[in-house]
Amino acid sequence: MMANLSEDIQCAGSDTRPPMLDRTDFASWKQRIRLYCRGKENGVNILKSIDEGPFQMGTFQETLAEGTEDKERYNADIRATNILLQGLLKDIYSLINHYTDVKDIWDNVKMLLKGSKLTKEDRESQLYDDFEHFRQNKGETIHDYYVWFAKLINDMRNIKMTMSRMQLNSKFVNNILPEWGRFVTAVKLNRGLRNSNYDQLYAYLKQHEAHANENKMMLDRFTQHIVDPLALMSNVSHQQHYSQSSTTPPSTYVPPHFSDSTQLCENRRGGEYVSI
Repeated sequence: MMANLSEDIQCAGSDTRPPMLDRTDFASWKQRIRLYCRGKENGVNILKSIDEGPFQMGTFQETLAEGTEDKERYNADIRATNILLQGLLKDIYSLINHYTDVKDIWDNVKMLLKGSKLTKEDRESQLYDDFEHFRQNKGETIHDYYVWFAKLINDMRNIKMTMSRMQLNSKFVNNILPEWGRFVTAVKLNRGLRNSNYDQLYAYLKQHEAHANENKMMLDRFTQHIVDPLALMSNVSHQQHYSQSSTTPPSTYVPPHFSDSTQLCENRRGGEYVSI
């Protein structure tokens, strides 16, 4: 569980800069920015500042003298404000940069980018299209393929899009590169697509990655020896054209017993030559 949380936090943004706001997918950004905050030192207090507002204290000197806990909460207010402002697009930043309270910043960003019904419909249409065309790219590892697939499904769930387990599993295993073919067949027979999830299917396939890489090498060697028929025909045609253009065409033979004034006319119906 802790390992998964650590991976989620790493995916949320870089160590030095929070994830940038995507105005077409506010729900996903909101989740990632919170994961980014949680992964930072004093992350719990940073999230408290965002959700509850700045730490209320008395005299500054008295409060700081009371202990490190108050200092951490005060510093978290400053850190939370910096994180949110750094993650905003320039046009959004210009609208709310006059706020000093981090909770006010957060609430106004939510109000501006909560999204209309049309925006959500556009996002849903985009995700359906991404799902329809999703497939493993050449040179992409099974882990990278799984990570991108999981992110796509997570984005769909964030806006309440639902698909059956069978649909997700079928999409995952049926769009893997050819070198995985026999392992895909095996996972369908052994595990089935109705009672498993794509995380389990990935774990099974990952065990056979070395064998799949061997299959890929064999396929690459085989395809290197296959001649492209179109290229071959083009090459032959070019050679014939060059041969004809570089030689003198043969002269037409005229039988000696016909005079120069005699013309030949071909009778097309009989294929015979007659004098005119």
